[in-house]
Amino acid sequence: LYQEPLPISPLADFFYYFAGAAGVLVGHPFDTVKVRLQVQNVDKPLYRGTFHCFQSIVRQESMLGLYKGIGSPMMGLTFINAIVFGVQGNAMRKLGRDTPLNQFLAGAAAGTIQCVICCPMELAKTRMQMQGTGEKKSKKKMYKNSLDCLVRIYRKEGFRGINRGMVTTLLRETPGFGVYFLAYDVLTRSLGCEPEDPYMIPKLLFAGGMSGIASWLSTYPVDVIKSRLQADGVGGVNKYGSIADCVRQSLQKEGYRVFTRGLTSTLLRAFPVNATTFATVTLFLIFRFWTILNV
Repeated sequence: LYQEPLPISPLADFFYYFAGAAGVLVGHPFDTVKVRLQVQNVDKPLYRGTFHCFQSIVRQESMLGLYKGIGSPMMGLTFINAIVFGVQGNAMRKLGRDTPLNQFLAGAAAGTIQCVICCPMELAKTRMQMQGTGEKKSKKKMYKNSLDCLVRIYRKEGFRGINRGMVTTLLRETPGFGVYFLAYDVLTRSLGCEPEDPYMIPKLLFAGGMSGIASWLSTYPVDVIKSRLQADGVGGVNKYGSIADCVRQSLQKEGYRVFTRGLTSTLLRAFPVNATTFATVTLFLIFRFWTILNV
């Protein structure tokens, strides 16, 4: 299945978008909570934990507060899903043998390449999610929307500015996607996911969800640092001079627990989002495979 190059067509684009859109709509509130918990001031914390953060955002900023920054992932998801599943499928075809190591390498390659879109997309998302924290209606919005956010950052900081956090994004996405596809391959084989299996869809959903959890657990500390670097400077003053400085300051103030901030929200989000994405794309590939066979 994965050794077939994925198609570039209006139908394929629709499935990539549908898979990603469903995941984003379900998972974005959890992502907003994750980011708020990761970057909040430890000296004056606004939130005591995951559920308190949910309640506070809804009470102070309305339900829409949970969906701040959703514009950039909704814009970028078609391209990211097309790149990830396209590169992974083509890499498996080039590598030849369908082995766990090749699944990891193909996934890692896909994760690396999609960072070109993922990094600026997540920068805009993070900035929008932090805007107007604790306010039902922001008195003065720095950014009108995700696109305006990227334009303003580019005008002020140039190309380097819109790629803030690129190194940490690469450090997260490259091994993360390797684990993602490796775990999915191992689980689908172990569960015996075959087209004729009446329980195939629940099995695919389970495999996709658990793969997402495995992927996040493997690189989560890097994500905490990435979020802090991308949110840095929102108030006008940069707090961190580099990745190493961010790690040092975070450890000094909060200890090793800093690397688990927002993890509960992330894992609650990871299962439904990745279950939906992987199941949708896999079912599309099976449909395409049988269509080709019956032509």
